[in-house]
Formats: sequence, structure tokens, C-alpha cells
Amino acid sequence: MTREFAGGGDPTRSIQLLWGLAERGRRGPKPRYSVDQVVEAAIAVADAEGLQAISVRRVSQKLGVSPMAVYTYVPSKAELVGLMFDRVIGESGEMAADGLEWREALTVLACARWTLAERHPWMLDLALHRPPLGPNLVARHEVALKILDGTGLDDITKDLVIDVLHSFLVGALLEAREAREVERVSGLTDEQWFAMAEPALTAQLDPDKFPRVLRLGEAWRNADKGQVADPLWRFRFGLGTVLDGIGALIEARRAKA
Repeated sequence: MTREFAGGGDPTRSIQLLWGLAERGRRGPKPRYSVDQVVEAAIAVADAEGLQAISVRRVSQKLGVSPMAVYTYVPSKAELVGLMFDRVIGESGEMAADGLEWREALTVLACARWTLAERHPWMLDLALHRPPLGPNLVARHEVALKILDGTGLDDITKDLVIDVLHSFLVGALLEAREAREVERVSGLTDEQWFAMAEPALTAQLDPDKFPRVLRLGEAWRNADKGQVADPLWRFRFGLGTVLDGIGALIEARRAKA
């Protein structure tokens, strides 16, 4: 599936829409809907049908208006998906980090993002290299930066650390969605699929050439597969590993200082 660029619209126009400036400056008769209502309709469509279903025409059908009427609220799909993303980012409310140490606070942020993506899977189809710079996303980034205030990291390093955590989250969320989808399409759980594939693969493996792979296969046979194959368990394990790395970076910078 082709990913939709969240920052594909005109940056100035997008920021005006995201921060409510465009609507506050609107003149003329009171419109039938607000930009918020248009965004809510688009989110409902995406939740039910996926991001690929989003178009000005489809949203106009949801609202019961003409496509040209929707264009009076948002100039294009590019701005619309940016508004949608910032709206759902705000669903978890204000993320207060006061009183929590940095590791616990970042865990809260990461778990909130997991919950949002489970509720709105289409979020994962948005490419966020140039994110929609709306109030909810900016507020969340401010919280993340504040969490790292006492670590001794400089501002650029804090931003890079947040980016590393974000990259892990996106990868883990995509893997979890892929696991659900392949099970739905194939009708097989991962455990069933590996049980079918393992004998054929093992027969091809020379113990002198692939001793570690064979040991791994044995370990998997004896493992609690309900745990280690569970996407949420793997997410928590990966998150802990990433946070361990961030902790090592913080300690190294403190020692150097």
C-alpha cells in the first residue's frame, strides 16, 4: 500500500488550518459545518474503510454535501489527512510527565501511541517525515522534550532520541498490524505456520554451517509461544531495549560532562 504524505499540502495553509486560523478569519454566511466536523467525518471513514478510502468525494458523501462544498473547508486531501492525524494525536489528552522519571514517562507516551494506532490503524499509512505541525503534535513533542530535561542531553540530542523512539514505535506497530493481517488472510497463526515450515527448513540446514539457527529453532520449540509471539509482548520487550539504549546514552553523556 502506498503511504500518504502527511505534510503534502502547502505548509502555510496547513498550519493555518491546523491551528484554526483559517476558520476564524472566514467571512460571509455561517457555513453548514465546521472544519472540525469535516475532519471528524473523514476520521470515521478512515476508521471504517482505511486511509485509501479518503477523498474529498467520499467525505462529501459522508456529510451529505457536494465535493465543492468540502473544498470550502479544506483545499485538498493533503491538508485533510494532516488535520486528521493531529486530531487523533490529541485523543489521549494532555500527557503530564511531572513526577515521573524519564524512562517511566517515555513508556507512558509510547503506550499511548500504541493505543491510538490500535484504534486508528490508518495512522500507520501516513508518512510523517514532514509531519503536520498542529497544536496536538507540537504539544506532544513539547512534553517529550520536557521529559528529557533532567538527563543532561542537549536539545538536538533530545530531538534525535525522540526520533529513535518514534522509529521503533512505527516499526513495532506495523509489525503488529502485519501479523494480524497475515493471520486473517492465511487462516493460520504464526505458531501453526512455523510448525508447518520448520521440518522442511531444518532438513536443509547443515549443523556445522548453521548451528546457531538450529539452536534458535530448538529454543522456539521450547518457548512459551503465546508470549514471545504476542505483538504486545514483543512491543514491550523492544521498548525496554530501546529505553535501555537511551539510558546508556544519558549515562555516557553524564560521565563525559
